[in-house]
Amino acid sequence: MHFTLDKNDQYVVIRLHEEKLNTLIAAELKSELLLLSTQGYNNMIIDLTECKFCDSSGLSAILVGNRLCRNSNGSFVLTGLSEMVMKLVQISQLDQVLNIQSGLEEAVSELRKAEMQGQR
Repeated sequence: MHFTLDKNDQYVVIRLHEEKLNTLIAAELKSELLLLSTQGYNNMIIDLTECKFCDSSGLSAILVGNRLCRNSNGSFVLTGLSEMVMKLVQISQLDQVLNIQSGLEEAVSELRKAEMQGQR
């Protein structure tokens, strides 16, 4: 499997275990995001610490997760972006759309803060 899931009561952490988030992995990730959404997970964190490269299909998968969470009044947070992946996100101007945190602790804190504010 290209990623692992850590399911908690309030959120799920998806850890990518690949250096590239590309067409081969993006379809599987999208499917997993949809499945998690149907299981009631509307707060998701994607940890890209091991990912060094992302293409447009990878960004598309990320945006699917963001949309699923937003449509179910949840929160979607990205963490662990490499310099190269962050540059792609910035060039695509998605840094203004996505909630990006530097580490997993910050991502979890961000989810809890949003939940407390009722902006889930």
